[in-house]
Amino acid sequence: MTQRRTRVIQWATGSVGREALKAILMDPHLELVGLRVHSAEKEGLDAGELCGMPETGVRATTDTDAILALEADCVAYMPRIASLDEVCALLRSGKNVACTPFLFFGEALPTEERDALAEACRAGGSSVHGTGIHPGFVGMVLPLAMTGMSRTIEHIRIQERADWTFYDSPRITFDNMRFGHPPEEATLEANAFARFNASIFEEQIHMLGVALGAELDDVRVEQELRVAESGYDVRAGRVEPDTVSGQRYLWQGLREGRPLIEIEALWTLGGPYPDEWAKPRDGWTVSIEGDPSLRTHFMPLASFERSDATIEEHVHASDIATAMQAVNSIRPLCEAPPGIRGTHQLAPAFAGIGFRR
Repeated sequence: MTQRRTRVIQWATGSVGREALKAILMDPHLELVGLRVHSAEKEGLDAGELCGMPETGVRATTDTDAILALEADCVAYMPRIASLDEVCALLRSGKNVACTPFLFFGEALPTEERDALAEACRAGGSSVHGTGIHPGFVGMVLPLAMTGMSRTIEHIRIQERADWTFYDSPRITFDNMRFGHPPEEATLEANAFARFNASIFEEQIHMLGVALGAELDDVRVEQELRVAESGYDVRAGRVEPDTVSGQRYLWQGLREGRPLIEIEALWTLGGPYPDEWAKPRDGWTVSIEGDPSLRTHFMPLASFERSDATIEEHVHASDIATAMQAVNSIRPLCEAPPGIRGTHQLAPAFAGIGFRR
């Protein structure tokens, strides 16, 4: 740790960004020096007001140039829609960038995007790192940590099982993911967001392959859609008959045609769970077949001890976990050499606030 606090700019205050902002204000190692927002209603508001904390004296702005002009060590970049140009501008201005929407493994990006990031890092002497809960911790940090107990590895499988029934975001659930749409509108071919989403999960496969010496030949993705038999309501809207109620994805990292690393997403929106699908526990399960074989289950909740915790609090726990994986990566990122930094190239992130009052 250095004596000087790390100067941080928070970029965006949605459900994840708001939790990151609160954590930055609470962490004794970090100092908030700027706040970028996207709505005119938040312009000029104090940062504390936007996350339920005391007044800070740092005012929110929609002015990107004003943010670029600030002296800061790192930007916690968490908009709903990410921009490579924005990240490159921040890097060129000399600021490290910890982000949650994308850039989970830069080596897997298209050449033009990878070169643009690398040039921006060189120009600013800065680093960029993408992380979160999944993609992020579950698909990169946790498997790597588990392999610390491995002699050899034969196969890695990461499974995510999630029912989106209580997720209160019509934009993501219906507009982006296209639950509640005719299946032909939700395919990878028809839905640009699904293709983007698939690409960031593929990045995890590539990162694990590089970090663990898999020498992968190819990464492929499969998609399977299920439709509702009858209509019903969920928190984010209504699912009509014959519209998408289930989405299964399988990403496979192959060597000589054999899958070495697999990520399976089993996502439903109410209704019955498909009988033919795998049935891991709700949350995330990481299995490593090798010498020895290892398995762990991961599930963030509001509390394992409070009986009065609500469904809303439990759902929101994932937002907090996503934000904190990035916030707690800020100091390791600032200490890393300039460049595009994957999970395997950073010191482990741990709680900056911890047991402190």
